[in-house]
Amino acid sequence: MNNNAIGVFDSGVGGLTCVSELQKILPHEDIIYLGDTARIPYGTRSKETVFEYAKQDVAFFREHNVKMIIVACGTVSAVMMTYPIFNDGELSSGVLYPAVRAACDSTRNKRIGVIATSASIKSGGYGKAIREIIPDAKLVGKACPMFVPLVENGYTDRGNEVAKIIARDYLQVMIDEDVDTLIMGCTHYPLLRDIISDIMGEKVTLISPGAEAAKYALRTLSEKDMLTSNKQNGKLELYCTDSVELFTENVKTILGSDINGKIYRTVLK
Repeated sequence: MNNNAIGVFDSGVGGLTCVSELQKILPHEDIIYLGDTARIPYGTRSKETVFEYAKQDVAFFREHNVKMIIVACGTVSAVMMTYPIFNDGELSSGVLYPAVRAACDSTRNKRIGVIATSASIKSGGYGKAIREIIPDAKLVGKACPMFVPLVENGYTDRGNEVAKIIARDYLQVMIDEDVDTLIMGCTHYPLLRDIISDIMGEKVTLISPGAEAAKYALRTLSEKDMLTSNKQNGKLELYCTDSVELFTENVKTILGSDINGKIYRTVLK
């Protein structure tokens, strides 16, 4: 047993999709969330810059003595394949490999789409990981840089015409290439799930990286006998690096108005 918290971080609020899933499947675990809102988006930065940001994010959680760190950021997860950010023995997970495994298990025609940030697509990480499992897979990648600002500014409703126009433009290539499985390779993107699903149709399976990472955390903590012994609902602490007011509004939109958690501003170093 281990009663320390699980740490989750992202460049903004997208990683809360992972927190939401963790609260469902591991309701007794304490969770600490960090959204680096002052420097969002990571997806338009260089690999070197993302690496430096990620090191500071991880250092924040080392100070909080968490038992596991979930990198709920597709960009950082992709960059980690080139620039390792964890020390030996640290329990951690990115969102890339759990999402890839779920996609490879799901696909029927071996045509898998990946929508992600520009940095994630350029890294080639998703393609490499998919072909390790399905060597002859057809991968269709598309950078969707406008999705993150849409989410961060609340343009996520199914009927939002601006979001629908942008999404149709981005997703047309996936329709043309007949993908049957689509990885939403940034944890912000599942917040646009209704819009994406309407465009892609019910025959296309959508993979949420945050949800898959949460399932991986459950399996790993169970196997290592590191689940909490607490019987009450776990505590939630949320940190951001910019406006607490704006962050709070976004948190309530994703987790609900009764978030039952404390929100703080922090400075990374």
